[in-house]
Amino acid sequence: MNKISVLGCGWLGFPLAQHLIENDFCVKGSTTSAAKFDLFLEHKIIPFAIDLTENEIKGEIKTFLHESEVLIIAIPPKLRQSNAENFVSKIQLLIPHIQQSTIQKVLFISSTAVYGENQPVVDENSPTNPETDSGKQLLEAEQLLQSKFSTTIIRFGGLIGPNRNPARFLSGQHNLENPDAPVNLIHLHDCISIIYTILQKQSWGATFNAVAPQHPTRKAYYTNKATELGLPLPQFQPTTNSIGKTVHCNALYDLLDYSFQKEI
Repeated sequence: MNKISVLGCGWLGFPLAQHLIENDFCVKGSTTSAAKFDLFLEHKIIPFAIDLTENEIKGEIKTFLHESEVLIIAIPPKLRQSNAENFVSKIQLLIPHIQQSTIQKVLFISSTAVYGENQPVVDENSPTNPETDSGKQLLEAEQLLQSKFSTTIIRFGGLIGPNRNPARFLSGQHNLENPDAPVNLIHLHDCISIIYTILQKQSWGATFNAVAPQHPTRKAYYTNKATELGLPLPQFQPTTNSIGKTVHCNALYDLLDYSFQKEI
């Protein structure tokens, strides 16, 4: 049985671990809360309490990585809170532990934020030009991991799915910018399916964008979603000076022959 360690069994990592177990993988999953151990065990996920900070790694990281061939890193940068941490420092702390373990391949969950917003259309060959702190740190983390290991990068767009209903993102808000910018979203179901396809096809050392092929404008999309649920409509600025990119996923189609399964 193939063994995989999933660092960060949260909104994406937990259902991903479930899917892998259903397909005959043995999965070790990390959480920062030991209170979730019973839930993990109920779903046959081997639980570990791992807390990765910019200064130390709390928990049995050596045992968490031991005997696994693949490490999936699904921990988002915590950069929006008042106690924001240096995400790159976390990855730098993690690297020696990976090097000393049985891990052979790394899959890193990143974001399309690494491209910035000044290019109208991007694909995996487009230059990276992150503008946000999150995008800058994710790009540096990508480069660190790819320089050390056989690492595949997945740059997801905005994540939607259970408990992340797009209709609620902007409902009732006023004076919203970029009404004509295209949306770049992806459903949780496709996130999991893409990761599983990469594992099945052993597509390592690659970089994939992962965004649903539909790209309506922000105004059209969020207005329609709010209307469907009878929620207050978002109000956008009456301007055509919208800034935003359309993300293409050429590598998904060319290397994985992937077909999206969920519309946004």
